[in-house]
Amino acid sequence: MSQENVETVQGLYARWSQGDFRTDVEVLDPLVLFVLRPEFPDAGSYLGLERLGEYMRGFLEPWTRLTMEAEEIIDAGDSVVAALVQRGVGDGSGAPTEFRYFHVWSFRGRKVIRLECVRQRVEALEAVGLRE
Repeated sequence: MSQENVETVQGLYARWSQGDFRTDVEVLDPLVLFVLRPEFPDAGSYLGLERLGEYMRGFLEPWTRLTMEAEEIIDAGDSVVAALVQRGVGDGSGAPTEFRYFHVWSFRGRKVIRLECVRQRVEALEAVGLRE
C-alpha cells in the first residue's frame, strides 16, 4: 500500500505545484484530521472535511498566486513525509514569499486520515518513526 500512498501524495503536489488546490475528497477520510503545529499561523486541529475546507478557503484568500511543490517525498509505510517549498504572491502587497516546511500524511488503507504541518525535518521524520 505504501507505493500507492506515495503516488496519491505525488498526484496532489503535481496539482498544487501549479496552484490548483482542489483536492479529490475521495482520497480524504470524512473525519480527516488536519494539524498545524504551534509555529504556524492559525495553529490548531481541524477535524473533518468541512472544517478542512473552511481552513483552506481562509488560507488561500490572501494570495494572488500560491503554489506548493514537494522537493522530496519519503515513503514511511502507512505515512508519507513531504519536504515542501511554498511560494506565493500576496494579494494586497504583491510581495513574493517563499517558505519551507514539511507535510506528514497518514493513511488508513487508501484514505488520508491525518495531515500535519511540521516546521523541522527531524520532527517530521520522528513523527513517522524515522531518523536522519
